[in-house]
Amino acid sequence: MGPVLAGVLQLLALMAALALAYVPLGDHMARVYSSGRHWRVEKWIYRGIGADPDTGMRWPAYLRGLLAFSAAGVLFLYLLQRLQGVLPLSLGFRSIDPDQAFNTAVSFVTNTNWQSYYGEQAMGHVVQTAGLAVQNFVSAAVGMAVAVALVRGFARSRTGELGNFWADMVRGVTRILLPGAFLAAIVLVACGVIQNFSGIHEVGQFMGGSQQWNGGAVASQEAVKELGTNGGGYFNANSAHPFENPTPFTNLFEIFLLLVIPFSLTRTFGVMVGSVRQGYAVLATMATIWVGFTALMMWTEFAHHGPALQLAGGAYEGKEVRFGVGASSIFAVSTTLTSTGAVDSFHSSFTGLGGGITLLGMMLGEIAPGGTGSGLYGMLVMAVIAVFIAGLMVGRTPEYLGKKIGTREIKLAACYILVTPALVLILTACAMALPTPAHSMANAGAHGFSEILYAYTSAANNNGSAFAGLNADTQWFNTTLGLAMALGRFLPMVFVLALAGSLAGQRPVPVTAGTLRTEKPLFTGLLVGAILIITGLTYFPALALGPLAEGLAA
Repeated sequence: MGPVLAGVLQLLALMAALALAYVPLGDHMARVYSSGRHWRVEKWIYRGIGADPDTGMRWPAYLRGLLAFSAAGVLFLYLLQRLQGVLPLSLGFRSIDPDQAFNTAVSFVTNTNWQSYYGEQAMGHVVQTAGLAVQNFVSAAVGMAVAVALVRGFARSRTGELGNFWADMVRGVTRILLPGAFLAAIVLVACGVIQNFSGIHEVGQFMGGSQQWNGGAVASQEAVKELGTNGGGYFNANSAHPFENPTPFTNLFEIFLLLVIPFSLTRTFGVMVGSVRQGYAVLATMATIWVGFTALMMWTEFAHHGPALQLAGGAYEGKEVRFGVGASSIFAVSTTLTSTGAVDSFHSSFTGLGGGITLLGMMLGEIAPGGTGSGLYGMLVMAVIAVFIAGLMVGRTPEYLGKKIGTREIKLAACYILVTPALVLILTACAMALPTPAHSMANAGAHGFSEILYAYTSAANNNGSAFAGLNADTQWFNTTLGLAMALGRFLPMVFVLALAGSLAGQRPVPVTAGTLRTEKPLFTGLLVGAILIITGLTYFPALALGPLAEGLAA
């Protein structure tokens, strides 16, 4: 079997698995967020944090709860890292420096999981399990809570209440992420992923010196790392490490995990708004972009010029021979079109155009299918923009799901799509203009610029993957990337929740002959076009200076 055929067959198998999980998981999540009953363990949690899960919240109260919870998470994780040197099971590692502790705390609380450290050489078992792994669960649950709040904004009328943040967040953990991660961890352990609390031990000689590895609760963290589209690895090599991803099957299984919730949330959306066909339209948009990007990535990595690459049968530099070019291409596209950021190959070693595809996937806003929750609410905001464009074209007040898209709604949607590009481009310009950040670049020219652009794109879009080659463990990058992650996560959430509150307070608009049918393929095409055009107009100059220049010069 040739490598191209193997890649295509893996893609088809992945699509089949996602299709099988789509309806049951999507319906289950709709029931979770619509249920009026509370589990006993959930009642204990509410009592412990002093929250009333039955109190309806308007969007400002919902936002305050979200921000307070996230701020407490940042503070706890920061202190845990700063005290690591005196904690048990620290494996002898020292406490984390203040700037790196700040960066890591913000990174995991914002579901970014950017890592400017070597996991196996910096973090002990307590920080990994009680700190980082916990945030893998709750940060994903926060994203899903915001998405559900926006869906309720479309589904409800003449009320400003969006649900209860504490109930939505806790249910996301207890009823979706914990059971899913438990089952996934069992599969991973059965396939060879390690799960222990062993210390550092010598495993052999390497280039004249001893080679040492430490164990860890890797399978349990790997499961939620992918299922919650987190991406932070237990080891520096992330999912290219055999302890995290030992076989081609686990590689495909991990891709399935990082895609299954974002895709299935479109079914949840359709069920909650009372029209599954609306969910299918959003799903079709996400799937079109994802499949298109995957095909384009495979083409750039298989069909290329250069005698060395042609003899090798593909661009194998930086890729694991266990997985090959096809599987690595699927993983790279899936991890950058979601907010996962996990890697089974080094994106910096992809061809110039291949690296550009990973960048563009994040620049789209990671909405195809995006992160757990963030992908759905990002796509729904883009749907609002597309409906507005369609209304301008026919001279009619735009409507979406029975709600008028007026001045307030379009301003909030516009702010949502502008804040992240502003962070990326301004911080990239500052880093390139100042002398010190440029010293962290391992390459000059277009590729070096791509390293900086990729770092801020990854941070502001809460992806977390890196282009490699960039030394990000400096005070400048730890601080500015931390700020980009925080602002890139919470400012868009402000606009999303404000939009949800505005929509929930409206009266429903009756469907007429002039209403745009947003469940039809025509709207799907309009939505795909709007996403690509808006992103292209925003980022094309920056892409032209980096990956496009490198790809055309190769």
